[in-house]
Amino acid sequence: MEESVVADFVGRLHTPDIGADEPVTGRILLSQRRLVLATADAKTTIPLSAVFDVAVGMVPNDLRSFFSDTVTIAYQVGSSRRTAMVEGEEDDMERFIRILFKALLRGVTVTVRHPAKVGGRVTGATDHTAAVKLSQGALGFIDCPEPFSVDLSTVIDFERTDRTLGGKNRPALVFRHVPNTRTVTSIVTVPDERTLNLLGRYLRLEYEEVQTEVESLDPTEEQLEILVSIYSAGGEVDVADVVTGDVTQTSMILDSLREDALIVDGESGLTLTRKGQMVVTTYLESVNA
Repeated sequence: MEESVVADFVGRLHTPDIGADEPVTGRILLSQRRLVLATADAKTTIPLSAVFDVAVGMVPNDLRSFFSDTVTIAYQVGSSRRTAMVEGEEDDMERFIRILFKALLRGVTVTVRHPAKVGGRVTGATDHTAAVKLSQGALGFIDCPEPFSVDLSTVIDFERTDRTLGGKNRPALVFRHVPNTRTVTSIVTVPDERTLNLLGRYLRLEYEEVQTEVESLDPTEEQLEILVSIYSAGGEVDVADVVTGDVTQTSMILDSLREDALIVDGESGLTLTRKGQMVVTTYLESVNA
């Protein structure tokens, strides 16, 4: 069967086959089976089955001055590991990233437990096998009793772990997301480390940008107290329930939280934004560490 090209554009690239230390202009071609990076003097062909990691926006130190918005592809050649870097126009890169992950995770079957928790409550949900389905800005799980999709913009944290399924120890991702106002925890057990890397990277596409903003914040004790109060109430609370002292002072704190986009005024009261959820999560983790 003829192999069709799903992405084809001109950008800047660097591979081990390029003699120059600096990136050069070249053509990027992607099919469902391989990635071809071609310049006037060299061509690098990377089977997608050899790719074990994809990092968006991360550049090795020796090439940092040459690249900005970059995709770094790590792949295996025999017993050695190599990297190739690609950079292009924003629209080209957004489409390339989406299609690349879709091709890399095509046909992957995982085991999901969803929702494993709603808020802090364990649901008793059971494990089911599911097929991974990627779409723009979302990660879906299909071919299971209750298919579901996770909007990447709602993911607030995740961790890598291991689970024992069928007597075998397998890598897994535990991630939390906020589809509405309540935090939902989902567990995805994957067949191997390669799938864990790629699925984790996809989940982080939008998460890392917001996480950087969260890390730059330095909330006061009073701000944290209000954020935790809203979080403990399930993500939404009446304004009167967070006013415990001076009304004017509390009003000023609430205004500062709105300005930092940590809370918004919902129909039933104050609601944590995704960033607000992440601030609380980071704070609770530091307290419990």
